[in-house]
Amino acid sequence: MAVELDENYKLLINGVWTQGSGTETITSYNPATGEKLATFVDATNDDVDQAVLAAQEAFKTWGRTDVKVRSSMLLEIADRIEEKLAFFAEVESLDNGKPIRETTGADIPLAIDHFRYFAGVIRSEEDTVKMISDQTMSMILCEPIGVVAQIVPWNFPFLMAAWKIAPALAAGNTIVFSPSSSTSLSVLELAKILDDILPKGVFNLVTGRGSKSGEYLQHHKGIDKIAFTGSTAVGRQIGISAAENLIPSTLELGGKSANIFFEDMDMDLALEGVSLGILFNQGQVCSAGSRIFVQESIYDEFVTRLVEEFKKVKVGNPLETDTQMGSQVNENQVKTIDNYVQIGKAEGAKLLVGGGRYEEGPLAKGAFYQPTLFEATNDLRISQEEIFGPVGVVIKFKDADDVIAMANDNEYGLGGGVWTSNLNTAFKVARGIRTGRMWVNTYAGFEAGAPFGGYKNSGIGRETHKMILDAYTQSKNIYIDLSGQGRGMY
Repeated sequence: MAVELDENYKLLINGVWTQGSGTETITSYNPATGEKLATFVDATNDDVDQAVLAAQEAFKTWGRTDVKVRSSMLLEIADRIEEKLAFFAEVESLDNGKPIRETTGADIPLAIDHFRYFAGVIRSEEDTVKMISDQTMSMILCEPIGVVAQIVPWNFPFLMAAWKIAPALAAGNTIVFSPSSSTSLSVLELAKILDDILPKGVFNLVTGRGSKSGEYLQHHKGIDKIAFTGSTAVGRQIGISAAENLIPSTLELGGKSANIFFEDMDMDLALEGVSLGILFNQGQVCSAGSRIFVQESIYDEFVTRLVEEFKKVKVGNPLETDTQMGSQVNENQVKTIDNYVQIGKAEGAKLLVGGGRYEEGPLAKGAFYQPTLFEATNDLRISQEEIFGPVGVVIKFKDADDVIAMANDNEYGLGGGVWTSNLNTAFKVARGIRTGRMWVNTYAGFEAGAPFGGYKNSGIGRETHKMILDAYTQSKNIYIDLSGQGRGMY
């Protein structure tokens, strides 16, 4: 291990790194090797209380800080991350199992860009004034909400942190942040930068188990908003908690996205598009293109070539630059994936390639799973339920109307892709599928400036775009009578 990590990480509360009020810790392991990486605090409810109090106190001044100052701090955060890009990329790969080429080329650079994007966006935000009549003025001001609880998953810990933190800070809110207990290390290292730059109490980091401190945080009466990325089941409970406390929530949840291939597409590009859709981050992506719809006229040729492409994918050490697919996040996820593979076999789906973990060689020591393809129909469980692994289901379709109907026959609506050289077909399919993001002749792009979020059971709200500022602010109306006269009613 080239990077130097702390042996024991603490909580960040009110600008102080503290062990907290408890004694329990959590150990983080490299899922590719089983090597111990570090330990961190398993926070108590009292720790959460202290973090919320710190955020409440800091909001009194941070919420009124000049926008130029907030923007400048976001730019400084981005610069500091960029100076340590290689370090953060390696930490993320070690803790999560994803290939270093992804963390170096996507996760960390995209996170940097998100801070810079919102540093610019917030400078251009304007309040409004309207003359309702000659003697009546209406002012609409956007004010920060207050203390925001932010909870992120284990699949993109650093990038999801940037998605949440950057707009919340830009809008003038303070934060109590809860990373996944499976992958906390990169966020703990990010917190060191935030602690250097931000006033105390503006950003508070509370690590620990979601079933313990995370659940306590989501119900806390001292928070003013919840932002969550994770499973639909947990997101539904968080939405209920927010509703009970009459506070807003944004929820980016699960998916079972359709990646659609028409006969007139560029087949070489399309084959790569399948891998981008289902093998990127080992398939542990909420918008993964796990349902692979192929038009019947090219089905046999496409599937034959696709199987060969999956056989050639290099699965290996995440820190090697030519590794295309790393390890799953942990053994529990491997078991979940393999359980779905067994379900698929039992349902009668045809296994085309893969279908198991690695039993021999160096990969047998880690949480590695083979790139897997099934041939199936759209009604099977493996076609309908989120697997969150490198398992794609190939489904045949006739025409645009047929594939739109099948793509929509699912509880989720987060992502999707369509591959064709016909602009009319692309637009018809993209408009016809009820999903928050449709890629055309590409997949898995997550740049700032393009809104991302879901329809149906895939969530509420949009991130990675300036519109998320609406979710981190509330509108105040100041209604002014300029006439200087009473209304004569009493």
